[in-house]
Amino acid sequence: MPQFINQPTQITAAGNKPKIILEHVGRVNSQTDACSVAHMKSPEGWVEPGQTPEFDEYTLVLKGMLRVEFTGGVRDVKAGQAVITKKGEWVRYSTPEAGGAEYIAVCLPAFSPTTVHRDE
Repeated sequence: MPQFINQPTQITAAGNKPKIILEHVGRVNSQTDACSVAHMKSPEGWVEPGQTPEFDEYTLVLKGMLRVEFTGGVRDVKAGQAVITKKGEWVRYSTPEAGGAEYIAVCLPAFSPTTVHRDE
């Protein structure tokens, strides 16, 4: 039988400013550890600590621009574009432009605070 998700759970975000994370599928909202799907809303000037996660992350930007820093470079991912980051790679996300950004993040396996391995 399909599992229906009536509403997301808001998750506390890391970073220098408040960011909205609405987890639809994942360890908290649906007790799913294979995958997580979250709707993110980041304000202008938000930046989170770098991380070296144990999961792949697939991100689709819906509005604004998401900056992705990685070992060896920086890319700006704009509305309508996507980025895939692989487990074991260092990455840092931020939303430096006016209006911030809105995006969907899918993690395989599901996001977990114990497997994200944020920088000190």
